[in-house]
Amino acid sequence: MNRLLDKIAILMICLAGFCLSDEPSAPVIALLISVSASCSVQLLTGRTAAAVLIALCSALCGFVPLVFCALPLMLYDALWERKWWLTLPALAVLTNTNGLQPLQLLVAAGGTAAAIIIFLRISKLEESVGSLTALRDEVTEKNLRLAQQNVLLAEAQDNEIHLATLRERNRIAREIHDNVGHMLTRSLLQSGALLIINKDEALREPLTSLRDTLDTAMTSIRQSVHDLHDDSVDLKKLAADSLAAVGDKFTTRLEYDVSGDIPGSKKMCIAGVVRESISNAAKHSSGDRLTVVIREHPGFYQTMIEDNGPCSGINETGIGLKNMSDRAHGEGGRITFTPSESGFRVFMTIPKE
Repeated sequence: MNRLLDKIAILMICLAGFCLSDEPSAPVIALLISVSASCSVQLLTGRTAAAVLIALCSALCGFVPLVFCALPLMLYDALWERKWWLTLPALAVLTNTNGLQPLQLLVAAGGTAAAIIIFLRISKLEESVGSLTALRDEVTEKNLRLAQQNVLLAEAQDNEIHLATLRERNRIAREIHDNVGHMLTRSLLQSGALLIINKDEALREPLTSLRDTLDTAMTSIRQSVHDLHDDSVDLKKLAADSLAAVGDKFTTRLEYDVSGDIPGSKKMCIAGVVRESISNAAKHSSGDRLTVVIREHPGFYQTMIEDNGPCSGINETGIGLKNMSDRAHGEGGRITFTPSESGFRVFMTIPKE
């Protein structure tokens, strides 16, 4: 748009030169030729045809001197084509100025100077706009990279907090088991011994009640310890560590898509199946790829462990497969073992409820 407005301004200067002519029709024809050529060059910018049109108009000045009045417009187009020398043939009119008035030559010279100044101004402006656009794009890209790094840092921090929480739960469970659990066990043994050696019937009922209370407390403590321990297991990290242990034999891949935390018993079931399957693959598979997929669906958890080692059959009485089946059935789930020429797959689903 800026280039078009500038050409209109230059054309106004050229019109002054055309209007100084005494002939009635020649200036109109020369003006139409010049404007048509300039419009065509505008449409063909960057092509060979544009340079050819500029050269033809320049050469035409030697035959139709009035076209020389449009030299500023031709020069402006030539400067944008980076071929200013295409307008040199127009200078041939200076050897024969019979068709032009001195004032027309002066107007053409002034227009030429104006065209050069306008071109330099616009080219500098466009160069500045290009630099600012490149700077804006660079800043935008850096902001995007910074935002991505911030997200990664936040995820890493959340992961560290999560792991620290799990380690603390595991420590608390261990402390309860080692200290409170042992003291309750000793108290149960002592209460049982008192019941055996007690001869006073009046004390039998209080001692029995004490033993039952201690037994109830022991059961509650044991359940709490198991819950804390199960919650302290990071299933994703466990699966990643198990795959890393066989990374020298297999090209491994882990897909973990679970939005929240899996309940303790279901988590331990999945962890047991994953460990057992990876161990079996390391012992028996002849493949070189191992994939573990753990996904959460609206109503169930899905687990798949697959390797590419050809397998024609399996030992259904194997202890490892039986243990995995027992784990799945214990949680109300289903598990299948699929051997084939393309590999061996363990597929398990466990309902959420």
